[in-house]
Amino acid sequence: MNIEHTAGWLESQLGIKPTIAIILGTGLSDFANQYKIINQIPYSEIPGFVVSTAPSHKGNLILCKINNTSVAILQGRYHYYEGYSMEQVVFPTRVLAMLGVKTIIVTNASGSLRQHLSPGTIVQITDHINFMGTNPLIGKNVDMLGERFPSMNDLYDPEFVKIILKISTQKNIRVEQGIYMGVTGPSLETKAECAMMAALGADVVGMSTVPEVIAARHAGMRVLAFSIVTNYSNLFHDLAHSQEEIQVNAQKAAKQLKELIDAFITHCV
Repeated sequence: MNIEHTAGWLESQLGIKPTIAIILGTGLSDFANQYKIINQIPYSEIPGFVVSTAPSHKGNLILCKINNTSVAILQGRYHYYEGYSMEQVVFPTRVLAMLGVKTIIVTNASGSLRQHLSPGTIVQITDHINFMGTNPLIGKNVDMLGERFPSMNDLYDPEFVKIILKISTQKNIRVEQGIYMGVTGPSLETKAECAMMAALGADVVGMSTVPEVIAARHAGMRVLAFSIVTNYSNLFHDLAHSQEEIQVNAQKAAKQLKELIDAFITHCV
């Protein structure tokens, strides 16, 4: 996969270089349709991109205008559990960096490890625990993007945390802060695993985000990330979860998440 080639191809197709990108997680694909779409390209047509097989991940790269800012939206992502390599999972993130994107907004759906983080809660991620057993930077370093050993300190931009706190207060939108634990999946976690994760300091758990965020930091991008709680973990009940439940709860919080992101982009212009 050639990052430079794909970035050049996209630049020729889009005509406009985005400065901000948004990765949409499970249940949030329709989020992109609420904006003025300038261009839409299926992943299947983009060199080096693969097909997203996760439920509700539509698989399009959309260029749109949000408050006069050119924004690239990834309508769905790739997961390690789909059988893709870490290189494939983070390829779109690296292409966005090569295109000139300086800020990336990452969203996901997650399970709650804390009683106060009920389904439908928006959690701003302030740190993460990589429990995937691997790292997207393993292998030959991509020198044109970043250094071999990038720091992960303050990975989730502290200034962005303050901006979202101010916006959420002004708009009276409940936003919690928490630590995200990334696991491979695709099986959901056992009760014992959830107890271990909570004891380690995680507040929510999911199967994405960590690889893209590591790749984004490696490439010098600033990161803002949100996790929408779609279900309580097994710590609080013995019920089975369904994809329908997860998507419904994600969609409930989507409207408020859009308000936050719109205001954030306006603030940063």
